[in-house]
Amino acid sequence: MARLKLDNYVIADAPRLGPRGWLRWIWRQVTSMRVALILLLLLALASIPGSVLPQWPQDAAATRAFIDDNPFWGPFLDATGFLDVFGSAWFTAIYVLLFASLIGCIAPRALHHYRELRRPIAATPRSLARYAPVSEDSSLAVDDALAAARAELRPRPGRLGALTGYRVRLDRREGGEVALAAETGAVRELGNLVFHTALVLVLLAVAYGTLFTYRGQAIVVEGRSFTNAVVAYDTFSSGALFDPSDLDPFTLRLDSLDASFSDTGRPLHFQANVTFTEPGEDPVQTDISVNHPLESGDAKIYLQGNGYAPVITVRDSAGEIAFSGPVVFLAQDAAYTSTGVIKVPDVTTGEQLGFKATLYPSFVEGPFAVGSVHPDPANPVIEMLAYTGDLGLDAGVPQNVYRLDESQLSPVQDEDGQPVTLRLALGETVELPDGLGSVTFEELPRYGAFDLRADPSLPYLLVAAILTLAGLATSLFASRRKVWVVARSEGGTTVVTGAAYAPAHDAGVAGVLERALAAASGREPSPGVEEREQS
Repeated sequence: MARLKLDNYVIADAPRLGPRGWLRWIWRQVTSMRVALILLLLLALASIPGSVLPQWPQDAAATRAFIDDNPFWGPFLDATGFLDVFGSAWFTAIYVLLFASLIGCIAPRALHHYRELRRPIAATPRSLARYAPVSEDSSLAVDDALAAARAELRPRPGRLGALTGYRVRLDRREGGEVALAAETGAVRELGNLVFHTALVLVLLAVAYGTLFTYRGQAIVVEGRSFTNAVVAYDTFSSGALFDPSDLDPFTLRLDSLDASFSDTGRPLHFQANVTFTEPGEDPVQTDISVNHPLESGDAKIYLQGNGYAPVITVRDSAGEIAFSGPVVFLAQDAAYTSTGVIKVPDVTTGEQLGFKATLYPSFVEGPFAVGSVHPDPANPVIEMLAYTGDLGLDAGVPQNVYRLDESQLSPVQDEDGQPVTLRLALGETVELPDGLGSVTFEELPRYGAFDLRADPSLPYLLVAAILTLAGLATSLFASRRKVWVVARSEGGTTVVTGAAYAPAHDAGVAGVLERALAAASGREPSPGVEEREQS
């Protein structure tokens, strides 16, 4: 039985590629433009799961919940890197191969283009019959006619020389005939090279930004301060090479938050009035509003949201303060009906306490329901459901501060066995049933949700994007043209013959030829030649 070999050839005596030959063949395939386009498409497709599925670096809690909710697909996608797409080995492999492919395409083409620029252009064809030549008499001598044509083809003031200038060659032929060959269009290939080089710069900038960027979100209540440190953020994510010690340790105090609404409740304006203090500097009072961030070094601080953080005081059955402070409530509708959770683990005696609360800034009560009619705090009221039991905070598992784990809790009930609903107006205190304690609605400050972002790659991305557009526009609109002018003396009269060659879509080459012939003939160009050239 014949044994199949990896290097089987149809012709047994054909020379083998060998290891070096195979490596050269693989490199040529990787650096082909076809493979580069395939890799670029693969990179775009590979990025889709990163924007659809929860990712560990961006939201670890959501990713863990996704795995728990999907016992089969969750662990499988996690093991295959789909829950950390941009840090996975397969995404990195596509990225590196795309780099190699683009660089392998650009380097040889750039070298070839450089050699082409140094090489003299081709001489004028012996016969111009196939290019629809145009002949006319000239009032100039042969040498003067071609000198005038050559001067006309040079860049003119107010124009980009790289786009309008021609490389020119003069040849003297037998019989006193002089031929001029002019060629332009090398900038077209230059634009192509700039475009592909800019793509590499875009990829490098994205990689740089991914490795060194950082972003954090923090909620600050009126009258309180925030220090720029990782532990102070509610959520924080950064690149793999970012060092938290590089954070500028500034302090931000939210003095007040201005929120304006129309009579119908439509939001009009939000502004956070803050005191900003950098190390070694005096405090500065400034403001942050929507689309007008505060800059700090290479980072920007945005006002992303706002709401109410009512100050709640809870006393336990012994009359001791078990909890006191602002609680962030999340708005659920346009009227700022907000929900929040209060967890009271540190009671003196008895079981722990928990509360699920709803804030109505402008409370109204109808025959069938209650609600808020406006975002402004015209008549703030909080309704609560109280629970007793184990909050689950001692299990060591992180909990969402906006959710109450009811698995080990029991609702506080009245004498009829129904859950008790507590209703508190601003400044009011309500006693809990069964001597469990009391709850006081002390104040109603606002809070601001701030988002700090720093991406050091943005300036480089801007430059790369501009280069990409410039290179693409040049490669698309810069035509490759060849213009020939031949002058000869016939019976004491100079006869000039001109012809041109350009792609079929380039209608402007006719204007260029007309200008060259007009200069060589000693006459003015025909009317409308500028429009024909620019078309």
